[in-house]
Amino acid sequence: MRGGNAVSLTKQANLRVAATRNRLSFWKRIHKTYELYLFLLPTITYFLIFHYGPMYGLQIAFKDFMAVKGIWGSPWVGMEHFERFFNSPQFTIVLKNTLFLNLYELAVSFPVPIIMALLLNQIQHTRFKKWVQTVTYAPHFISSVVIVGMLLAFLSPRTGLVNELIRFFGGEPIYFMARPEWFKSIFVFSGVWQNAGWSMIIYLAALTSVSPDLHEAAIVDGANKYQRIWHIDLPSIMPTIMILLILNIGNFMTVGFEKVYLMQNNLNLDASEVIQTYVYKSGLLNAQYGYSAAVGLFNAVINFILLISVNALAKRLKQASLW
Repeated sequence: MRGGNAVSLTKQANLRVAATRNRLSFWKRIHKTYELYLFLLPTITYFLIFHYGPMYGLQIAFKDFMAVKGIWGSPWVGMEHFERFFNSPQFTIVLKNTLFLNLYELAVSFPVPIIMALLLNQIQHTRFKKWVQTVTYAPHFISSVVIVGMLLAFLSPRTGLVNELIRFFGGEPIYFMARPEWFKSIFVFSGVWQNAGWSMIIYLAALTSVSPDLHEAAIVDGANKYQRIWHIDLPSIMPTIMILLILNIGNFMTVGFEKVYLMQNNLNLDASEVIQTYVYKSGLLNAQYGYSAAVGLFNAVINFILLISVNALAKRLKQASLW
């Protein structure tokens, strides 16, 4: 028994020594490359202050928050706010609009930059290629307020360019912004025009890593441009596509609040009310801070579950993943 205890104590001592050495070597590595950690410091500080710090306030989702009592002093109500949201008549409408709008946007907006990058990569005329890039990514720098103002001007039933063309061909003008059935298409396709060119840059950068030797060998074998795009370019950027797809699905329940809110009016509310606008109205306008925090937390949890699930699925399919 004494021998066994001695061996056990020796092992424990060795483990403590190894742990001490690891800690010392860890701090030595940091001291050796401290300049790199200084570059990381502003980013880490930003995330700690603006992303992790506000998580302290998530507890108001489980409290009847009163500003005069503060977060700690407000009474605990548990899951009451969540139950109220799930039983609300708005729950089905808000959830359906958020899901459908995001599915629509993912199905249309995600593949367009990939197709544009693959096609533009085949263009040999450098000046024309740069011109197309400039024209397509310039709208990204236009603010949402200006974009919505342009949509209101172009789609106006009286003076809008689109309705003028409809009249020219003998049709009746359409009040697009007041028709719920048009809201999602206007939102999604205006977003494609605004952001597709900017997103295309990432895929063009990934395509620069494709070896020209692969294309030369394919040409010798008689492959046309379509075959080279399908069998060389697309597989080469597939890891980038998968990473961006995972990130997009991780924000699946998050719709651009500003643009939706600016396009929203009483006539298209049945199609335009999403979780973000509902949280804004219930939380800031109606001062229901605990309730809006619960709705926002529900939205964040769904995004988190989707992110974990899609990343795990990508790993199982032997595709690129975030971790």
